[in-house]
Amino acid sequence: MPPIVTLTMNPALDIATETEAIVPAEKLRCGAPRYDPGGGGINVARAVHMLGGDAIAVFPIGGPSGEMLCHLVADEGVSHAAVAVDGITRESFAVVERQSGKQYRFLLPGPHIGARDQARCLDELEAHLSGAEYLVASGSLPPGCPNDFYARVGDLARQHGARFVLDTSGPALAGAGGAPFLIKASLRELEELSGTAVRTEGERETAARAVIARGCAEIIVVSLGAEGALLATGEEIRRFPVIPVPALSSVGAGDSMLAGIVLSLTRGWTLTEAVRFGMAAGAAALLRPGTELCRPEDTDRLYRAAQDRQI
Repeated sequence: MPPIVTLTMNPALDIATETEAIVPAEKLRCGAPRYDPGGGGINVARAVHMLGGDAIAVFPIGGPSGEMLCHLVADEGVSHAAVAVDGITRESFAVVERQSGKQYRFLLPGPHIGARDQARCLDELEAHLSGAEYLVASGSLPPGCPNDFYARVGDLARQHGARFVLDTSGPALAGAGGAPFLIKASLRELEELSGTAVRTEGERETAARAVIARGCAEIIVVSLGAEGALLATGEEIRRFPVIPVPALSSVGAGDSMLAGIVLSLTRGWTLTEAVRFGMAAGAAALLRPGTELCRPEDTDRLYRAAQDRQI
């Protein structure tokens, strides 16, 4: 059984293209589309696979878009377990405006997943947890899933001796409970967890310490965008400066970062080196256009450069 299991309750068929300019009410002629499987946990499993690791992705699918997503995951050689549910898997649309170089992202809500299909997803997840070291739940919850759904996922992880890693936001994050092993958060999500504003470096550190002290997680990694990242545990606070790269697309960068962190931990790396490698994977994803994730050669190069600079 792979050491990493991921769960994506609201997967998406990601579509990326480009057009000359975004103009209201005009027909916008686009370039050839690129199709990728999407959704937090699926992207984490894909990135782990790209980086030479082993993971299995568990996710619900429905309708033609769900079937296409499943085929795309299989084409990449990623182990997966798809649960057929009512409704149609959502699509996400990313468009680059050539004139400005800006990327516009359109995200649909996803199908309603009722209690029966939720239970079937949890049953499928549990079937793959024997021997797993990490369970990564990533992404939003679809309509129909209660806010405490990830608390149930965390309970399953603990029952099977897997460390629970969570990357979500809003009510799904607030309802997760159960002290995940690691939470990956943005600044906005750190504010949600701490209940305070985090405008300055000092406020960020104070908020992260408070989240750990309240037992919300053993470890929190906060992605700070152009300012790098913040790592907080019960013993330390550590800052990591950004790894500078020319960004072509931000799609999948956070998922690549999380994949790099968890994969490194399964290989016995220290937490500091795992976060550094995760940042390299996230930066590597920024180098890729559209919905592509990190490439191993880019990740290794950026990680070595970060080590040389003692980042």
